[in-house]
Formats: sequence, C-alpha cells, structure tokens
Amino acid sequence: MSIPGPSDITRRELPNGITVLVRENHNNPSMILSGYLPVGASDENVEQAGLATFTASALMRGAAHHTFEQIYEELEAVGASVGVSGGTHTTSCGAKSLVEDLPLALDVLADVLRRPTFPSEEIERLRGEILTALEERAHDTRRMADLAFHELAYPQDHPYAHSLIGYTETVSAISRDDLVEFYNGGYGSQGMVLVLVGDVETEEALAQVEEAFGDWEGHVYERAPLPAAPRITDVRERTISIPGKTQSDIVLGYPGPSRFDPAFLDARLCNIILGVFGLMGRLGESVREEQGLAYYSLSRLGGGYGPAPWCVIAGVNPTNVERATDSIRAEIRRICEEPVEAEELADNKAFITGSLPLQIETNKGVAQTILNMERYNLGLDYLQRYTGMINEITAERVQAVAQRWLDPDAYAIAVAGPPAPHQ
Repeated sequence: MSIPGPSDITRRELPNGITVLVRENHNNPSMILSGYLPVGASDENVEQAGLATFTASALMRGAAHHTFEQIYEELEAVGASVGVSGGTHTTSCGAKSLVEDLPLALDVLADVLRRPTFPSEEIERLRGEILTALEERAHDTRRMADLAFHELAYPQDHPYAHSLIGYTETVSAISRDDLVEFYNGGYGSQGMVLVLVGDVETEEALAQVEEAFGDWEGHVYERAPLPAAPRITDVRERTISIPGKTQSDIVLGYPGPSRFDPAFLDARLCNIILGVFGLMGRLGESVREEQGLAYYSLSRLGGGYGPAPWCVIAGVNPTNVERATDSIRAEIRRICEEPVEAEELADNKAFITGSLPLQIETNKGVAQTILNMERYNLGLDYLQRYTGMINEITAERVQAVAQRWLDPDAYAIAVAGPPAPHQ
C-alpha cells in the first residue's frame, strides 16, 4: 500500500462541525471507520470518576431505533461490528463491515451516538461489569502500580491523576440520571472526526456520512486548559501490598511531553532507544538480559493532548525490587548524561522508519494513522515527511529531551506486589 497523503485522502468539513476524511483502497472489500468526539473523562468531576467511560459504554446498550439485542443481531448477521469507548479527552467510535453494509453500520452508529436510551436494566448490568473489572484490577499488580504512579506523578486536580474507569465507590454512586446529564452536556457534532478507509467511493461515502450525521447538533463541553503537571523534583514512592502474588511490578516515571510538543519525535526516538528496540532496548538488555533482575523491563511514552506519562515498567521477583530500580535509574542516568553513539542511533532510526509500512498495511492501521494526523494537526502530508523528520534527529537532540523530561534522582515510583515478610 502506498503511503497515504494529500493526493489520496479527501478531507471534508460538514456544516455542523464534523470533519470527515476518506481514503479509498479497492484491494480489500471491507471498510473501516474510526472516529472520535471531543468528550471524555477530563469533562467529569473527580467525585464522579468513571462517569465518561460509563456513559460511552452505555450507548451501545440501546437506542431509539435499536434495542441492545437488535444492535448485535443486525451486525452479526452481516459480520459487521460497531463500538464506542471512553477516553480521557475523547470518546472513540468505530465500525467495520463489508462496503455494501456501510449504510447499516452508519445507521447503528448514528443511532447509539445520537439517540441512546440508557435502559435501566442494561445500565445495572453494565455497572456490574465495571465493578467486576475494578475488583480484578485490585488484584493485578501491574495495573495497581500504574494507578498509584498516576496519583503520585500528577497534581490532585489533574485529570491524569485519576482512574479512567473510576473506583468502586464512584461507579456505585453514578445514577442513570448522571449518565443522561453527562451525555446531554457533551455529546454533539462540533469537533467530531470520522475517517473511512476501504473499498469505498469517496463521494458516495461522504454522502452516506452526511445522511447519518449531517443534521445532528447536540452539545459540547467548554473546556478550561489542562492544569499544569510540574516537573518532579523529588522522589515520590508508594508500595501497594496485594496478598497471594509472587511478582512485583514497578512503574517509575514522569509527566512527559504532549503529542503537540515540537520535540515529541525526539522523545519517541529516545524512548525507543531506552526501552523498546529489539528485546526492549537498553533496559531489556541491561536489567533483564545481563543482570537477570526482571521478567520484563521496558519504557513507554504516552503522548496525547497533555503531558501523558513517560515511564519505565518492569516485572520482578519481590526480592529484586531495589536492585532493579537502581539498574533502571542507571540506564536513565546514562541516556541523560552520555550522547547516543552513531551506530545505535542509526539502528533505532531504521527501526522506526522501517516499521511505518507495517503500521499502514491494513485499512485499520491507515484509518487510525489518518485519525491521529487530524487529531494532532500533523497535516495530510505527515507520513510523507515522517522518514525525513526521523532521520534529522541528532544524538544531541535525543540527549536534550532526556534531560528535559527524565531524571534518575527525581521521579515517581509505585511498586505493587506481595506483602513484605514483616507485614
């Protein structure tokens, strides 16, 4: 598949504020639709943590023209799928079908987004599923360490400090009226983005989208700017004891760059060197392979609208937590203090640019890539400029982003695992 760009992506703004992007691919009879609405957990109150995710999940439980059962019966009959899921800043929506079933997929998606009915019985069933997931999280060392890390790394009033799916006490207290109120306040056409990729005719696809969504208005929340997430200047630690576990999970990190930051690609390359490339980069080579201190060790760069985490995660024997942490910090210190050598830099650049074709070899991959190009204002020619931008990054730029966001002596660290013997 050729690299998507301005010559084969059509971008259209509808009068009601929806942006639609279409790319034809006639080598596959299927169609992928990926999209989002600008409503999410950043629009909810802390006291109602999980409300946005609960609301998004509830949309598929029934709408004006489709009951819960009808939604899935109609879609399954033709092998199609439709979904909606909540996020921090956006609510994602999507569909997959054969091209001849696009009208059906759009009809179902438009119905659940525009006319949800929030059936009480289904709401209670969904609440039970969320509470079960929260109970499972409480026994998951990696997820509990990640939850505690966010609470340590971000100010209490920051959306990133709180759980996306909420907590047992908040989800238990959310009423059907709360879901309806949140929906009515924040679901609308303004700022919505839809991307269609597959065996479609562009103008026909645009007309079908406009038929399904063109007369929708709704409402969108007014958003204040995100609170600041100051650089961490001390060591913030928390240990979570989970009885019955044999492994400890470590999350050590910092608030990182937003996807809008001009240095984001520099940070991405730095992150890949630190803990992604090959068998998980330098961390995997040192902490896991050479020293045998971890079952896994890698680094993760969030990106997104705001300062999402840049962190190292590792699973270790509980007796190795301190040694593994020291080894992780040593690799962070090394990438901050020593410029990356030319050969290692070239290998990691080749890894990034070489993986691009894999990201866009499917309709789904292309749709998600185009969606992110629109989401972060990257331009329709972004993929055509991508390799050049990566190859321009120098060792000095990699070191500069490491020094800007990472610090071996000031960080947030959460460890979840079995209780210590004396506890």
